[in-house]
Order: sequence, then structure tokens, then C-alpha cells
Amino acid sequence: NPKDVATSYYHFSNGVATVPSYETWDEFFTDFMTKKTAWGCYLEYLSEWNKYADKENIMTITYEEVKENPALSVKNIATFFGIPLTEEQLQLVVERSSFQSMKKNSDKTHGSFGNILFRKGGVSDWKNLFTEDQSEKMDKAFEEHIAGTKLGKKLKYDLYCRR
Repeated sequence: NPKDVATSYYHFSNGVATVPSYETWDEFFTDFMTKKTAWGCYLEYLSEWNKYADKENIMTITYEEVKENPALSVKNIATFFGIPLTEEQLQLVVERSSFQSMKKNSDKTHGSFGNILFRKGGVSDWKNLFTEDQSEKMDKAFEEHIAGTKLGKKLKYDLYCRR
């Protein structure tokens, strides 16, 4: 969800000294929507990736899909890579790759950076920051940039049909 991406990026940028930080969400949102954040425009990034979405060596999956059904997501990824999994292996991967497990082990795997990378792990946190006007602006930008693309249709399905 581009709104959750913006929310996550806002918190990330305020936690990493080497990335510009923002005093307010409104200031960040303006920069995010006008392509002034580090690493460029997220919607343009998605649009670029859309060129490759139909290639047989590319698999698209959304965070929302993984959150909704972790076991099915792991099965689909394993199948994509041609990796057979027993039920026991599947459950182990699901358990060890859960957000809670990764957050718990982040000191060992990512050091102090783990607290920045593993903040909440949820979906729809954008509702705590976005104003109605900002939400509408993001929806409009989504429609203009990627709604008609394969990735846009997948994201739109995940955003609007799974609720």
C-alpha cells in the first residue's frame, strides 16, 4: 500500500541519521508527493518495475498478501523458486520469517538498526497520519501513475478488495 509505504518511510527517515529527517508528517508528505525524498518517487519506482512484471523470472507479492496468509505466501515463493517444502519446513519458515520473530531477533541480525527496520509490522498504519485530503491526493497519484498497470491492478486489488 503506497500509503503504508509513505508512513513507514516517514518513520524510517526520522530514525536514520544519514537520511533527511522531518519535523512533521505534513512536511514529509509534501516532499514524498513532490518527489523530493531520498531514493525518488515510490509510484515511479512501481511504474518502472511494471515493465518486468510479466517476465517469467519475476514474482510479485505484496506485504498485505504475506500478512493475510503467510503459509500460502511461503508456498508460492517456494514453488516459484522450485524448492519443495515439507509441511514441517513450511511451518518453520513461516515461524522464523514472521515479523514478530524477526523483530525479536533483530539485535542479533541487524544490530541497533533492527529497531528502525522492524517498527510495527502491521498494515493500515497510514490511517494514524494521513488527513482525508492527503489520502485523496495519494489515491489520485496512484490512479494517475500505476492504476492501469499490472502491478497497479494487483495493488488495487490488495488495497480495496481484501478489506
